[in-house]
Formats: sequence, structure tokens, C-alpha cells
Amino acid sequence: MFTGLVEAVGRIESVSDEAGGRRFALRWEGLDAPLALGESVAVDGCCLSVVAAEADRFEVQAGPETLLRTKLGGRKAGDAVNLERSVRVGDRLGGHIVQGHVDAVAVLRERRREGEWEFFAFDVDPAWTVLMVPKGSIAVDGVSLTLVDVEPDGFSIMLIPHTLSATTLGGLRPGDRVNIEADVLAKHVQKLLGQFR
Repeated sequence: MFTGLVEAVGRIESVSDEAGGRRFALRWEGLDAPLALGESVAVDGCCLSVVAAEADRFEVQAGPETLLRTKLGGRKAGDAVNLERSVRVGDRLGGHIVQGHVDAVAVLRERRREGEWEFFAFDVDPAWTVLMVPKGSIAVDGVSLTLVDVEPDGFSIMLIPHTLSATTLGGLRPGDRVNIEADVLAKHVQKLLGQFR
């Protein structure tokens, strides 16, 4: 489990194809201790297991489902990624409950400045907007954010200067793709209500 509070912006050093999937080597500058084998790390919001680690470098593997459902399939060496280690018992839950199970990919439709903040509007499959509510939570590329408005086929968010500078979201341009994860509580409520119809 994660909180959606990005700890660092890392960089993909290399990508190699494996049988049915891909292996990513990533650099995490300033990491205070090497990651443990098998440890979970959210990479742009995707929960992946560490399969090799040394100092500030580690490797993860992504299978066919992950490559199909997320934007990781299109990532290449040199790309920046948001990184977060999994939550430990006793940690503060400053964002919201994020599983690292990406639901879909959304596309940035509009970005505009509003004072020091920036407004972002995304297009997404309507199957996912039914799980979103204004002022509710969403994870975008692993970043815990508050929804502003929700439309049948899209949603919007506002980003403060810190989020723009401390995550990869500040570099997004219209047409760019992002991983999204809807609120897990909304998913459970939808399933429970569906049983009583």
C-alpha cells in the first residue's frame, strides 16, 4: 500500500524485453539505503517488486497485464518517473490509500495557469469516471490528488507549485498519457451496491 506522496523523481536507465514482459533499471538519487529484494515500489503509480538493487539503483519487472493497462509499455531510457516506497506500519497517511494497481490511462486534454496554481483536464474511459466524485481522491502517475470536476468522460485537478516541481506532473503537455488509479473505497462500494440491484 502507498499514500500517493511521491518521495523522489527517478530516472529510467535502461529497458530490456523479457519473455512476455520488460525489465526496467531505475536510478533513485539520494536514496538513504538500498532497497530490499522483493520490496514494493510505486513507479508512476504502478506497484512493482524490486528484483535487483544496489546503492541508488534498482531493477523491476513488468508483466503483460501491467504493460497493457499502464503507460509503462511506452517508457524508455531517460524518462523521469515518480517513486514511492510502500507504507510502513506507523507511517502517516498523508495522501490517501493507494494500492499501486493502475486502472487505466488518461490523456491530458488541457493545461492552463491560474495564478500560482495550474489546472489540468484529462480524458478517460467513462467506465472509470463513475468511481470519481468532485473533491474525492485520485492517483495520477502515483500522485495523490483531489478531483475538481468530474465529467462523463473526463476529470480535472488543480496542482500547487510544490507538486508541479516535486513530481513529473509539472512536465506534462496536452496529449501526454498518465496512469490513474480510482479510489479503492469507491470500487468496493460500487461492487457492493451492484449486488443489491
